[in-house]
Amino acid sequence: MTKNVTNYVFCLLLLIQSELLSTPRLTVVEGSVEDLLVTEPNPEEPGHHKVTGIRLANGSHPISASSVVLTTGTFLTGSLFMGQTMSPGGRIGDAPSSAGLSQTMKERLGLRIGRLRTGTPPRIVKDSVDLAQAHIHLPDSHPTPFSFLNTHTRCKPEEQLPCYLTYTTPGVERVVQESLHLNCHIQQDTKGPRYCPSIESRVLRFPGRKHQVWLEPEGVTSDLLYPQGLSMTMPPDIQLRLIREIPAMHRAEIHTPGYGVQYDFVCPTQLSPALQVKSTQGLFLAGQINGTTGYEEAAAQGLWAGVNAARWALSMPAVTLSRTESYIGVLIDDLVSRGVTEPYRMFTSRAEFRTSLRPDNADLRLTLKGFEEVGCVSSLRYQEAVRVRDGLHEALAALQSLVLSSPNWKKKLPDIRMCEAKNTLVNGMAVLQYNDVSFEMLASAFPECLSPYMEFSQRLKIEAVYKPHCDLQRKEMERIQKEENMSLPQDIDYISLPVSLSNEVREILDRVRPSTLGAATRLQGITPAAIVHLLHYVRYIGQKERQRHRNQPDQKEERKEELCASSASLPQ
Repeated sequence: MTKNVTNYVFCLLLLIQSELLSTPRLTVVEGSVEDLLVTEPNPEEPGHHKVTGIRLANGSHPISASSVVLTTGTFLTGSLFMGQTMSPGGRIGDAPSSAGLSQTMKERLGLRIGRLRTGTPPRIVKDSVDLAQAHIHLPDSHPTPFSFLNTHTRCKPEEQLPCYLTYTTPGVERVVQESLHLNCHIQQDTKGPRYCPSIESRVLRFPGRKHQVWLEPEGVTSDLLYPQGLSMTMPPDIQLRLIREIPAMHRAEIHTPGYGVQYDFVCPTQLSPALQVKSTQGLFLAGQINGTTGYEEAAAQGLWAGVNAARWALSMPAVTLSRTESYIGVLIDDLVSRGVTEPYRMFTSRAEFRTSLRPDNADLRLTLKGFEEVGCVSSLRYQEAVRVRDGLHEALAALQSLVLSSPNWKKKLPDIRMCEAKNTLVNGMAVLQYNDVSFEMLASAFPECLSPYMEFSQRLKIEAVYKPHCDLQRKEMERIQKEENMSLPQDIDYISLPVSLSNEVREILDRVRPSTLGAATRLQGITPAAIVHLLHYVRYIGQKERQRHRNQPDQKEERKEELCASSASLPQ
């Protein structure tokens, strides 16, 4: 995937805005929300309060509503930091949300509120950057559309803009170290994002290293660059000194300086899986107010909170998505069951069944449910998903029905690297797993059986390649569930454990030292992949090592006896 995502986001925002403004029976009101209207709860539903609408700061009449979705972003009691200056706001040039809204949530609704921080890099004038000194990264030659209904993107490949990769230098680290006393944001105890940290945090945590900086166009028609990886909160004059320590930006000019933001968030364990506040009927929260960071995470929550808020207004039951069928399900379950200690980002490693949660099968996993159960998918999209589902099922059945011995497969496909010595029966799905075999090759060998499914060739290849990994992952999860009560030795050296674990996971395990595998799975920051590696070590490798250590004294004694016997037989 290229780093040229900014153009897509910008175009998508314009399209969404256009769609909203042209939607029948939808009224768009622009204004700051001053407060929530709250009354006594419906005794037939759980909760201590019930939301009945909102009050705007402009003094207009209250807006009644049976359900409300709050997506405050960084604006809930937000503060902007630049050097040693602080001002109220959620984004530069915009005021924060009203204090009344935050006060209502804390005092009237009794919600537990925390505080997080994030930041943004300075925007650089494109013409002031020497892009010849950076590594160009071209966009995809054939960009993949977001929608399964489209065969190509609206933006032609030749109209896309490249991104450029450069790196920090020792001069960047020197400027950071020399200016720490002028940077109050980085000195705060408030938790910042671990996975998209500021350049100050990177330098302090990983001194002596060079760090990537992606120079991304802000848009197709913009003359600004977004230096991904250079989020910073130092004074503007020092920001200019810092970016000019990078060769490609030695004459760069800053259009808008970077800054830090601190904001309130609601501890998400107070929400239901529908993203409704448990104590307040009809109130739903989405985005950074729930402790997440990132556009995609916010969009996913906004979608799901909107779906359930609409269902609440229609007196319909809430709907949920499980961890096994979607990343939205993983994200929401992590939030409401574990909470957050730092801004949450969605990673594939957080999902137990990540090999089956792929972009190519998203329509089969979610579109049918979106139409049949949720009602937020159009009939046109649903009909296309059903057609694709049925076609793929028929194609997979056709592949499974092609059963030949290895020698016979070799005759059909002489160029493939298949062992002919094994006279075992192999079906077409297993043959498609080979790297040098494509669906087109199989279709040419069996035209009557497979040629009707050529439009699914790429998806069938992906399905075949991932099948053994999906089967293995499913078995691993079943084994973890069975071994949940397995004891973890308290003398494990997690820091130097010879298995694939991230530094973050090692630090958490070493600090908490969980007594059982089940306790480890419930720790914030411990991924399913880490649990699989830990289980394998304790169950197999660790047992062998401990057995070897237990046998070492006996082996030493045996060796002593052998040496004594040898010396006794030597001539004196």
